[in-house]
Amino acid sequence: MLKGLLAISGQAGLFKMVSEAKNCVIVESLVTKKRMPAYASSKISSLSDVAVYTETGETPLKEIFKKIFDHEEGKEIPESKSNNELKEYFATVIPEYDHNRVYVSDIKKIIKWYNLLLQKNLLNFDKEEEEKEITEKTKTE
Repeated sequence: MLKGLLAISGQAGLFKMVSEAKNCVIVESLVTKKRMPAYASSKISSLSDVAVYTETGETPLKEIFKKIFDHEEGKEIPESKSNNELKEYFATVIPEYDHNRVYVSDIKKIIKWYNLLLQKNLLNFDKEEEEKEITEKTKTE
């Protein structure tokens, strides 16, 4: 689900990797659909590699999105919340998150990413669960 989706520091929104060039990757903005090169000097993070600190270790972003999706019943999260409201909201959805290591700016970013992916119909949890079931069935046979 999150494979090929990138966050680039200094750039707003999320990007989809289109291709690789000699010294950069070509990305396409999910918002504007414009393509641009992203060089190695930019900090590029794949969403599939991003995790949130919890009291038990780290939880992948995909699992965080699933918890939010279930909590919100597949709807968007209103972004106009105060810092305290954001912390309280995040604590209700992910009670085990590490309050000392996860900042309000991280929570805001996760909510923006969640809303953007939801608007673009890129949060498909049912397909992933079906794929897991198929792989588990194949292993047991």
